This record gives sequence, C-alpha cells and structure tokens, in this order.
Amino acid sequence: MSKDSCDGCGRTVTVSGGIANLWSFGTDAGTVGTAMTLELEDGSSHLLCYPCIEALPDYPTVEDIERLEQVDEETSQLGVL
Repeated sequence: MSKDSCDGCGRTVTVSGGIANLWSFGTDAGTVGTAMTLELEDGSSHLLCYPCIEALPDYPTVEDIERLEQVDEETSQLGVL
C-alpha cells in the first residue's frame, strides 16, 4: 500500500492496490485502505479519506472539498464559509 495525504483534511492515508497487493490472491485485494479517489462531475478527481467523503453532500463540488477540515483523528466536517 502506498501512503499519501487526503486532499480534504490533509491527514495521512493509505491507498490500496498496486504492487503491495500483488501476492494477496484476492485476500483483502483492493479492500484495505483508508482513502479512495472521488471523481466529480466537473472532471476533477480528489484523493479523500473516508471521514471526508462522509462529510460531503450528495453532489459535491470543488468548493465543498476545499471547505473540508480535520476535526480529530476520526472525523471530518465542512468548514463554515
């Protein structure tokens, strides 16, 4: 698994897949990680942790992602404009 940072809150996340899962033969293949890439309707893509994804509205925009902030180690929320 590779490590990166969440585009929303900045916390360190792990991304499943790639060479690290080469020898798993289906065991946890692609299911162990703390983030995923979310592609928006405008064509932009953002690596987000699961708490940030849960904090977004149903049809998020780039502005919603820019407003994400880290609240603690386990949750995220949208900041006030």
